Amino acid sequence: MAARSRIAGRPKNSLGTTSPSEWRVFSAEFPAKPWRREGRVLDTALQLIEGPAAWHGSDLAADPSWRRTLTADEIGGLERAVAAAEARGIGPTGFAADEFPVPELRPALQWLADRLERGPGVARLSGIPVDRLPRERLQRLFWGLCVNLGTPMYQTAAGEILGEVKDETGTGAALTYDGPGPLKSARTIARSTGPLRFHTDKTDIICLLCASNGIAGGLSKVVSSVTIHNEIARRRPDLLRVLYEPYWRMRPYDEEGDSERDDRTFPMPVFARGPDGSFTSQYSRTYISQAQEIASVPRLTPAQTEAMDLLHAIGEEVCLQMPFEPGDIQFMNQHVTYHGRTSFTDDPAAGAHRVLMRIWLSAPFTRPLPEGHTVQWGNIAAGALRGGAVAGKSAVTR
Repeated sequence: MAARSRIAGRPKNSLGTTSPSEWRVFSAEFPAKPWRREGRVLDTALQLIEGPAAWHGSDLAADPSWRRTLTADEIGGLERAVAAAEARGIGPTGFAADEFPVPELRPALQWLADRLERGPGVARLSGIPVDRLPRERLQRLFWGLCVNLGTPMYQTAAGEILGEVKDETGTGAALTYDGPGPLKSARTIARSTGPLRFHTDKTDIICLLCASNGIAGGLSKVVSSVTIHNEIARRRPDLLRVLYEPYWRMRPYDEEGDSERDDRTFPMPVFARGPDGSFTSQYSRTYISQAQEIASVPRLTPAQTEAMDLLHAIGEEVCLQMPFEPGDIQFMNQHVTYHGRTSFTDDPAAGAHRVLMRIWLSAPFTRPLPEGHTVQWGNIAAGALRGGAVAGKSAVTR
């Protein structure tokens, strides 16, 4: 049984805690005003945000501080933990951190937590020996590593806890967001060979392991939502204000289930500030567009649409596109980054398939969220067990 922390429902992890060309930021050109919690309300929409989470793709590409290759000792510790779990009859998922001790990994886990919450909000570990690990053993290793960083959460109401992102069309079709009929869900498009536009998932940290690759494409795209915020402030402060106002969204049926629920749509801003002034952004244009298919939902204003168009255009300008190699794990803080991908090509005849394993983590080192975010997250306190398809329900089942 996992040791329980002072935060209800969260197992303690290996961090031993359950609480909370150049690297460019905007601080020199646009110094941020200090956040004050006095009676008067500050115009948060026009405050520029400084710090390491405000980066451009070219800067991140030149900065090695967010990338780390696992050492032979760390990989050995992971493989020994996998073998010990197998010997005890522990399944590939659902187990807690205390059933998968990896003391060799503690420095890497502390580095990850720092990069994700106090750094750029993105980190990459390389060197997982995917070629010599059968699928179930690789799942066990990936789950064991992630559960030592945070608490895995459900990705669908039907019980998915370790998803595989791959082409499931059977034809290699590159599905897109356009086309006749009801809008396709983001999950449907993700499970084709089509490109994914920038979005967040409903979790603190998304963890993606590249198990194998196709023969072309499939570049990973990541962008700082903080930089997008600052660039909109520079170019169109009027639209930045709009993004701090509520946008109606659809709860995705293929994640949360029950298409007849009364609260299947809800309003939430794209940009927001927590009680301590910390920034957060939750964004999926797909879910906003799907909400527009319901007659009772207020119509998007021209300004709201223009703001999303500008957000997308700036995202493409300032993002980082990078190869996703087998054995890489990408970790992304969903409060300060968006992610996407380019289209890809598999070669079934040659056995070349792009397959990513995905885990959603609620992390004990993350920020407090705004009061209005309870509708999506459940608990909004710093370090709380929160998010996932079933808000706040841990996928640690043993």
